[in-house]
Amino acid sequence: MALAAVTKLPQISEDRILGVAKHLSEGIGYRTVGTYEHALADNWMVEAATQVKHNCERIVERTGRKLECEVWRQEGSGNHRFDMMGKRLYKTYVNLSNIIVRISDGTPEGKEHAVLVNSHLDSTLPSPGAADDALSVGVMLDCMRVLIETPEWSPKHAIIFLFNHAEESLQDGSHLFSTQHPIASTVRAVVNLEAAGTTGREILFQATSEQMIEAYSHVPRPHGTVFANDIFSSGIILSDTDFRQFEYYLNVTGLDMAVVGNSYLYHMRKDLVENIEPGVAQHMGENTLALLKHLSSSESRISSLTEGYSRPTTVYFSHLGQTFFIYSFQTAKVLYSALLIASFALGNDGFWKEQAKGAAAVVSGTVGTLLVPNVVAIIMRSALNKGMSWFKSPMLPLGLYAPAALLGRYSYLCYCFASSNQATLALGVQMANVGSAAIFFLNALPIFIALVVNTILIGSTKRISLWTYGLGQTLPSATGLLMLYGVLDVFVPLTGRIGADAPADNIVATIIASLGAMTLPLALPFAHRFGRRALLRGIIYTSMATALSMAFFATLDPFDSMHQKRLFILHTENVTSSEHHLHLATADGAPGFHRLVEEIAEEFSATGMTPVPIVMNDDNSDWDNLYPFSAFLTPYKIPLAIDPSYVSPWASSQQFVVMAVEHNEHFLPGTRNLTVHVLHPGLIWTVVAFDAHVLQWSIDDNPPNEYARHHIKEGSFYGTDTYSFDMVVKVPSDKPEDTRILINFIGLEEKGMWPAKKAVKAQGGASMLFFEELDQWLDEKTGGEVDALLMGSVAGIAHI
Repeated sequence: MALAAVTKLPQISEDRILGVAKHLSEGIGYRTVGTYEHALADNWMVEAATQVKHNCERIVERTGRKLECEVWRQEGSGNHRFDMMGKRLYKTYVNLSNIIVRISDGTPEGKEHAVLVNSHLDSTLPSPGAADDALSVGVMLDCMRVLIETPEWSPKHAIIFLFNHAEESLQDGSHLFSTQHPIASTVRAVVNLEAAGTTGREILFQATSEQMIEAYSHVPRPHGTVFANDIFSSGIILSDTDFRQFEYYLNVTGLDMAVVGNSYLYHMRKDLVENIEPGVAQHMGENTLALLKHLSSSESRISSLTEGYSRPTTVYFSHLGQTFFIYSFQTAKVLYSALLIASFALGNDGFWKEQAKGAAAVVSGTVGTLLVPNVVAIIMRSALNKGMSWFKSPMLPLGLYAPAALLGRYSYLCYCFASSNQATLALGVQMANVGSAAIFFLNALPIFIALVVNTILIGSTKRISLWTYGLGQTLPSATGLLMLYGVLDVFVPLTGRIGADAPADNIVATIIASLGAMTLPLALPFAHRFGRRALLRGIIYTSMATALSMAFFATLDPFDSMHQKRLFILHTENVTSSEHHLHLATADGAPGFHRLVEEIAEEFSATGMTPVPIVMNDDNSDWDNLYPFSAFLTPYKIPLAIDPSYVSPWASSQQFVVMAVEHNEHFLPGTRNLTVHVLHPGLIWTVVAFDAHVLQWSIDDNPPNEYARHHIKEGSFYGTDTYSFDMVVKVPSDKPEDTRILINFIGLEEKGMWPAKKAVKAQGGASMLFFEELDQWLDEKTGGEVDALLMGSVAGIAHI
């Protein structure tokens, strides 16, 4: 038992947490929903939860403490609509499971109001999921251990620990709990634990009520800002968590916390315990434990959340260590107004003329600061064909775009030193109720203080001391650098998965230019202090630095073995046409992909046919297993030669079947009432896609009132190989004689995923033999710069 040295109380153990993560990610392995490993993780979690209950009962029997631990293995089926990336997708699942532990004082009153803490046991297709999300599973288990073994601890409000089994299949497990578990209605608040990286402190990136922000202030090492919350809420980051299901179906507030540093390994093969930075598990564990202790205590405000909650109007941020600041939007408006008025009062003769001049400087300087780095980005990508050459490190693009940003800023030949500009921005943004206005306030305040000190020492704001520049720049530099690092740490790795057509270079250039300007607000007035001639020399030097940095970055390759290119590869057998194809795609715009595809075709296709680029849209059913993320992909299609001796295991009429049963009773003229049955033994993550005007169905209560494309994606427990849905469709008026619906169907081979199923590759058939050879060739050819998601799939067409 881990005990604190001074208090002798149980404490969070990083070794225990990482031991859990290692067992799940390497002992059991890739826990994709529907696989055998997924079922192993389920069995293991039931045993772990049962052991917690036994330990709890043993302690209660020995000490008589007011403590009760209950365990459920929930199993159920369901459907839900999942809108993502502007696309409409429907999910269905059969026999999925969750493991739930509730710790309470054993009384009905103690169970009436509960805090839910959640993590997911499954991992996604190409990843063993050590950080995402086995790390969080370990944190929750260790929190239970510490709470139960802490003498005299008893919760005023219950804590529900949910280990859900299907987050990566688009949040099926959290939907199952929220809509079907009997204790779900007692949940008043949620703490969701996630990971999109392997290093750094876990960050609070979403907080949805005043009460939960206040609760977070009690953690020992807070790390979160309203800025991160605003970015995530804006939808700029195309990611989501189980929190969506709890918020939508339970109408509860909560906190979303995740490890996000080094997200190059997010959903990649190298999401392993060996790559989780020391201290990460301890930080997340101690913060989570403190939250749960507070939210379950008599000081907790969760019992006040029975009538719902209001969206937060709170500015919050951790800054310069562990200080956590909280104040209301109303307080912010008062503070920012006071600062703006004080800045005006600090003015001298000709003040308003200076303000107008300063405003013009801000606008023109901003244009120049943004324009030049974006021109550099366009040249690097389009003219030199060296886009994303900075991808290997979050801070590396500073070397390319920072000199360009300075060049653009210095090109505006106007002096301006005023805190009122930043204060005006702070107040203006805050009046729109955007909490991130605090960024401008944190810049304006030290500049104002520096000017006050300057006035006291010199007696005027017309002459600026060198010490004033240093004093006014110190806090903005610290604030800006922290923000710049945090934003780049997320957005640079993200550019490797936002699509080849996305302007990744311009996005990163704009981030550096805008946040860099906020980091150095006094750079321009400081340069003007030395006169126009010195400023012109600065322009020449920054021009040379920009040219040299472009020349240097033109020599760099975007990827290496720890910052890899994501490659998506499908080996597909079409049971309708009996054709085999190799589908290759990437989700980034870095150069070289087309040539790599040609080399793969030369080495492996054996048909002599040139790879064909394919248009990616909703009608492209080749990539429906990854829909709607498939919208980001740039795909190629290569025909594969078939061994004459090959006998398809999927050609049987009972292997992958989509059929319909008509119901002629109670139907309306011009409609069809049918039940669709899908049989898919040996296949997981099956998808059916079709065009129809659905009037009603069992998937949800609100199908689109039009003829449209529908995608229904399935994620079920291991061994479950059938599902059905009912629907009434309108017969097209232009073809009343042909009432059939064309169904595109596709599924992944449960034993056909490399390297997840490497241990049973002999059972994976033709696709696994092919993948083993291709994966080895890719590793040797690229020097380990590619992480390939290799999936065997079976597809076809049915008419129902």
